Amino acid sequence: MPRHLISLVFALVLLGQGVHAQQEERFFIQVEARTSLAGAQSSVRQFSQRLNNVNGFSLGGGWYGVAVGPYADRNEAEAFLGELMRSGAIPPDSYVETSRVYGRQFWPVGAQVDLDAPQDAQDTTAGAPQPEVQPSQDDAAPTDTAQAPATEEQPLTADDLAAALAEEEQPAPAEQQQPAPAPEPQAAPEPAAPAIPEETPREARASEAELDREARDMLQIALQWAGFYEGRIDGAFGPGTRRSMAGWQEANGYEPTGVLTSRQRAALLGQYNAVLDGMGMADRVDQRAGIVMQMPLGVVEFDRYEAPFAIYGSKTDLPAQVLLISQPGDRDTLNGLYEIMQTLEIVPVEGERRRDNAGFLLTGANSRIVSHTEVGLRDGEIKGFTLVWPANDEERRSRVLALMQDSYQRIPGVLDPATVSDDGQSVDLVSGLKVRTPKGNGSGFFVAPGGAVLTSADAVAQCERVTINGSYTAQVVARDASLGVALLRPEETLAPRRVAQFATGTQRLQSEVAVAGFSFGGVLTAPTLTFGTLEDTRGLSGEPQVKRLALSAMPGDAGGPVFDAGGSVMGMLLPRETDGGRQLPDQVNFAAKGEMILDFLRANGVTAGSQVSGGIMEPEDLTALATDMTVLVSCW
Repeated sequence: MPRHLISLVFALVLLGQGVHAQQEERFFIQVEARTSLAGAQSSVRQFSQRLNNVNGFSLGGGWYGVAVGPYADRNEAEAFLGELMRSGAIPPDSYVETSRVYGRQFWPVGAQVDLDAPQDAQDTTAGAPQPEVQPSQDDAAPTDTAQAPATEEQPLTADDLAAALAEEEQPAPAEQQQPAPAPEPQAAPEPAAPAIPEETPREARASEAELDREARDMLQIALQWAGFYEGRIDGAFGPGTRRSMAGWQEANGYEPTGVLTSRQRAALLGQYNAVLDGMGMADRVDQRAGIVMQMPLGVVEFDRYEAPFAIYGSKTDLPAQVLLISQPGDRDTLNGLYEIMQTLEIVPVEGERRRDNAGFLLTGANSRIVSHTEVGLRDGEIKGFTLVWPANDEERRSRVLALMQDSYQRIPGVLDPATVSDDGQSVDLVSGLKVRTPKGNGSGFFVAPGGAVLTSADAVAQCERVTINGSYTAQVVARDASLGVALLRPEETLAPRRVAQFATGTQRLQSEVAVAGFSFGGVLTAPTLTFGTLEDTRGLSGEPQVKRLALSAMPGDAGGPVFDAGGSVMGMLLPRETDGGRQLPDQVNFAAKGEMILDFLRANGVTAGSQVSGGIMEPEDLTALATDMTVLVSCW
């Protein structure tokens, strides 16, 4: 379009605004502002599906507004604004605006609202939320060529106006040659505070009296969030609530009357909701998982299905993650999922653990993340969700979590358990999610019926937490650095199948021995048995507390029991020395002596069994004995 014609368009817009300012004002509910014509067209079509009298106007400066109206006076517009906000039909930052701020109209297509017409010429139900979808006008014109007819005051043709608006949005000639695709929904920019006169205290009380219980609760919640209210959320505006309102008013530069005006209520709620800016909270319907809930779609997006999870990963620099959990199953399946979830990196170990027959709750936090998982069993279907959020962002996390919890719904459908990709299957993954791994693994063995375990002192040094077989947390109750052993006691009583029976008497040199241990650090679920011989009853320098063995042990075997040929425990395998610059042959290993271990156990209140060495046990029987007695000890 020629430059002089564009100038004419905007000159007439300004002229039209000046005419409106001189005539009777009309009022609109401003619900959204967009920085592109295509985006505004997309928004106005969406609002038109559920609201009457939706209009689209140019605001000037490259902005486009979506507005409901017009209304005859501000009070009527404010009344509809409150009704629509309470019903959730419009965004919480909507406000009342005068007609003079609006320029050319681009919606409805082929129509122009008479901004100065008497109100009774308009639909008196304008702006009321409609339960039925309104007829769409998408077929009236292409989505990228919304038209507005000329008026007597503004004698441009519809084609001229559409072209002017298009040129404003499409500065490059190449972009004008083809319609631009409708962009993804964007967060509406924060509108300027409406230039409206403040209510008197009497008017404020009158408008406050029209609030329903939910709106009154929300004001108390917002005041509590702002740090001015400490009472119950009961919707009753008593002395405590009034004092908190006055405190908020004073802190925000208002007269501390103790009664919030409509504008002040909107400002308070705007502050409260500002924390959710950019989160894009919106309903997500996952038909395959059979779950509907609000999710922060501004920061997460769907990634893939890895049964039993629908995984929504981060799409911004905020490392947030949402899992929808869905699988068929019963109580046994539920219990299994409960155990598996606790092995994942996204469920830190420090947090609440609660389980019953109907479901479970898992929370956890560390220096990086905070995790919350809720799962329930109903009608043979296990469903729930996990929210993973970065640490030190508790305000946003708690608000997002509350909206997710309030909106969570089950719908028909459950994720197929076979939905697992090749990439999601690995020994260190569960359904594509990283399994939490310990700092180190070693071996140990049961020495008492209650579940006490003996292990290497080195295996449990500098651990924040110690587990037995990956599931049972244990405490280190005693150590003997000179002997190289440590005693573990599980937090819950265990019932081992076998416990060690320590050998008494003298062992014959060159006799066959075997060490049981988790040679590969827990990759295998059962211990490995390694055979060798007893070379000496002392160390290389005559150390009396150790025995020298000839066998090819691996680092994961340290802490495991050393058996004689009859299945009696003659000692515990020690880690190989790595200091001093000495490199011993691979076959040279050492074990703490069984008789000294017995003294250590008795000194710490553990009565261990003993038996006279003798006989020879078949290899398969020795393997079964070692499997029942030997445990994986993990340092976290």
